[in-house]
Amino acid sequence: MASQLFSPISLGGLDFPNRIAIAPMCQYSADDGSATDWHLQHWMNLAMSGAGMVTIEMTDVERRGRITHGCLGLYSDANEAAARRTLDAARRVASKGTRFGTQLAHAGRKAASQRPWEGGGPLHPDQDPWPVVSASAIRFDDGWHLPHALEPDEIHQIVDRFVAAARRARSAGFDFIELHGAHGYLLHQFLSPFSNRREDEWGGSLENRSRFIREIARQVRAAVPELMLGVRLSVTEWLEGGFSEDEAVDVASALKDLGVAYICCSSGGNRPAAPVPTGPGYQVHLATRIREGAGIPTRAVGLITEPEQAEAILAEGRADMVALGRSILADPRWPWRAAAALGETLKVAPQLERSLPTLGRWVTPRA
Repeated sequence: MASQLFSPISLGGLDFPNRIAIAPMCQYSADDGSATDWHLQHWMNLAMSGAGMVTIEMTDVERRGRITHGCLGLYSDANEAAARRTLDAARRVASKGTRFGTQLAHAGRKAASQRPWEGGGPLHPDQDPWPVVSASAIRFDDGWHLPHALEPDEIHQIVDRFVAAARRARSAGFDFIELHGAHGYLLHQFLSPFSNRREDEWGGSLENRSRFIREIARQVRAAVPELMLGVRLSVTEWLEGGFSEDEAVDVASALKDLGVAYICCSSGGNRPAAPVPTGPGYQVHLATRIREGAGIPTRAVGLITEPEQAEAILAEGRADMVALGRSILADPRWPWRAAAALGETLKVAPQLERSLPTLGRWVTPRA
């Protein structure tokens, strides 16, 4: 029987040769938002992995939207030029049919932070922090920066910056855009009752709390209709009173109506003490819930590490694609290993073909 993992899929009019996606992973190595030589080798490496969908890291739509000083952005001509240079290089070595996208985002109240290897907390006064913003003036946690609650005109300005970044993404040559509505960043901050206590049209009811992400999706879709559009959501916050699975289904349905092609189903990130039950495939049921409840294709993500595990998720109809993060960082040839384990043939660059017999000895193909 043919592998589901290596079967093609079409999303939003964009064809993918297989159902392996690389999830966006921050590298914290940009220069004022611009991709550097680190990104050059990283994107080229991802391009040769064999994954059909490559979503590069969270890419911020304005300078104050960065998590750290090293976060990638698409808010300047220099950012756009660096992205184009790096993406062009990645395409030159990519596996046939590989599609590249960027995840547009704004960190909101989680901005002005240290890189993970520097501690990961809020920047100290001597580390050049910047003012942060959010739906409401509520800190992420004790000791974190107090955000400025965005005024309505400022909200519209940020929507405009998402649109401007989307146009830059098109100019740089990306095939698709993913909006980051997860992990406690600004779009998620508006969705969650924990961080959104507004009493205007941007807060209160789910319709109001989801207005921000819906407006961004609507305007981005209108501005760059030729690019496929996806969204990543934290489907649950793992805490009573937070953004819930039921609400996520409603938001996903609304986004589908606006032309969003898929939902990448993650969780948490908006409350540091949330009891997230991490374990192999711990978020897959969220992809199933959104897939069945909203009738939209979903991408499962979260501790998917083994080819057989990924194959079962798809074969059992629990998601339409699987996304890998840490697994790809640990093994950039994971799709090659999966093909060998599942008895599939994956076309690789001719310069690397001599490695395939060795790879085959490292795996046990399925019966």
